[in-house]
Amino acid sequence: MTQWAIDDAHSEIQFKVKHLMRSTVTGSFGTFSGAATTEGDDFNNAQISFTAATASINTGQADRDNHLRSADFFDAEKYPEVTFTSSSTKNTGGSNFELTGTLSMHGVSKEVTLNAEFLGINKDPWGNTKAAFELSGKVNRKDFGLNWNTALETGGILVGEEVKLIANVQLARQ
Repeated sequence: MTQWAIDDAHSEIQFKVKHLMRSTVTGSFGTFSGAATTEGDDFNNAQISFTAATASINTGQADRDNHLRSADFFDAEKYPEVTFTSSSTKNTGGSNFELTGTLSMHGVSKEVTLNAEFLGINKDPWGNTKAAFELSGKVNRKDFGLNWNTALETGGILVGEEVKLIANVQLARQ
């Protein structure tokens, strides 16, 4: 068994949500950790876990970030973490993987499937072995109890329900 840990200095966890039904707001989590267990360097059937601190949410706008941390959205005091635990990691051809597991946030756990592109394995200048992935997927925030919204005068809603997840992750072999 090979153990890997997220190199948080060389990784980013982002999300994108529509605002006013037109433009996109991008945010990220600044505090996160994760691990993978593999058979050598083969990520097929890897066991993967991930945790992000909801209080570390950052959209580049303090008032919006505070609103996202509030009970209207993540309720960071009551639900301090978003977690993911894989149940299946399978190669779907070439460098593409399908990562299925349980995503938990705001007190709700749901099975989700993410796409992962394996970008390769390299040694850094200090001899450490690193593996890189780009992950993507979509979830409906309302499925996790993040229901706050407001109607627009012209029709529609202020905050989109679909959340796009994008993660660029570098793993360090332990």
